[in-house]
Amino acid sequence: MNIILIGAPGSGKGTQSRMFIEKYNFVQLSTGDLLRAAIAQKTELGLMAQSYMDQGKLVPDEVMIGLVDGYMTSQAGKSVIFDGFPRTVAQADSLNAMLNKRASKIDKVVYFKINPQILVKRLTGRRTCSKCGEIYHIETKPSSKGHLCEKCGGSLTQRPDDREEVISERLAQFEKSTGPTIEFYRKNGSLAEIDSEQDPEVVFKQITKILDLA
Repeated sequence: MNIILIGAPGSGKGTQSRMFIEKYNFVQLSTGDLLRAAIAQKTELGLMAQSYMDQGKLVPDEVMIGLVDGYMTSQAGKSVIFDGFPRTVAQADSLNAMLNKRASKIDKVVYFKINPQILVKRLTGRRTCSKCGEIYHIETKPSSKGHLCEKCGGSLTQRPDDREEVISERLAQFEKSTGPTIEFYRKNGSLAEIDSEQDPEVVFKQITKILDLA
């Protein structure tokens, strides 16, 4: 099974992906993780992506498609959760082509709906471990070790694109680029919508019902 989780930054896609991986053994294609790995390794695609991310802009399609295609090759034959991809109709078309080439398809697209004001609060309070990537929040999930990660002891930092002055640009870019993609999947009958302002466990149960996994 291949599913797409689509929603604005901070809407909860990453949290739900981890829950499905733990219970149903999916693998996660997280564009955020792919980008961070490419940036850390200072690959050509990673360096290109960083300049856009630091300005709160979406990474160009050609960069994302290159990263995703490489990941799909490495995960051949596995069920995948697509987290943060596709964001544009062009990316959706490219993903269909990738899957057709592999005799596969998208089974369901889940759209995470959420109030923009809640998104801003979620993102500005988010802190990420510089070593292992574990995510915390200064209000809802603070580390018991203060500014250090509970798992590995790494320092917790705020990502450049989680600053309040950058978030508005990120949300505007999301609406502009991803709005048509949501309609693309709505029209082909594969889209389901959920209220992602709810507790993560409630959201998880709703998605399992949508996917007939409950």
